[in-house]
Amino acid sequence: MIVFNNVTKKYGENVGLINASVHINSGDFVFLVGPSGAGKTTFIRLILKEIDPDSGRIILAGKDITKIGRREIPEIRQKIGMVFQDFRLLEKKTVYENVAFAMEVLHKSKKEIKERVPYVLELVDIKDKADRYPNELSAGEQQRVGIARALVNKPRVLICDEPTGNLDPMTAMDIMALLEQINVRGTTVLMVTHAKDIVDKMNKRVVAIDHGHIVRDEEGSYGYTKQNTEDELYVPGYATYTGVAAAAEPESIAPDFTQELRARTVTTAAPSDYDVDDMLSAYLDGGEDIYE
Repeated sequence: MIVFNNVTKKYGENVGLINASVHINSGDFVFLVGPSGAGKTTFIRLILKEIDPDSGRIILAGKDITKIGRREIPEIRQKIGMVFQDFRLLEKKTVYENVAFAMEVLHKSKKEIKERVPYVLELVDIKDKADRYPNELSAGEQQRVGIARALVNKPRVLICDEPTGNLDPMTAMDIMALLEQINVRGTTVLMVTHAKDIVDKMNKRVVAIDHGHIVRDEEGSYGYTKQNTEDELYVPGYATYTGVAAAAEPESIAPDFTQELRARTVTTAAPSDYDVDDMLSAYLDGGEDIYE
């Protein structure tokens, strides 16, 4: 399904990936782990064809995507569903409309949308919330909408970027159970995470990246016992917190994201607002990048 063959990507003097080789089979469930700045984002952006490698080959669903032109990017991206930490829902659209929008931008028929959207909402157990707006939902429900939107076009691969990062531990495990159910149905799942407790409990395949190198690829536990610096703070089941000093300004405080860690309080900045009405459409057309 996904093959990296001796892939290298550098940004000037900075390292993205160095001679990385990974083979992810169809139907695998893989955790992508490693310290901040290790190369995980580069790995995902290469799959999404947002950037090109300096050398090596990347195969997605049997096609060498290092050789395709810009016109073929939308077709490649339609094979991939994206789930984000901060949900990125359309605030002025209902749950049903959020999910339907992902089909509308691909010019699916009204009949297809009417049949597919209720099915996917039922799959993620929020069919009864179809007429609600995002601000009427809990964080866990919003993430289920995000997962439904990612699944509605029947992707071969589901890439999840810290999908439990803004959730409490119990809700996080509910979302993981849902992702496992989706994987059992045949969708390949690649999840970027710092959530050691989740990785340890799931006992799936773990690909670890450090300083651009694939340092481990095996089933089992998370493998990292600490982050590289004090500013890379980790709370099981929550987001990786960075830039603590910058987040300390009163106007940027997000009280719901405050957790106790190492006998002190760590506070994240409030999630960024996204102008997303046209973002997904532009992205699927091969334009604006939505993985950051």
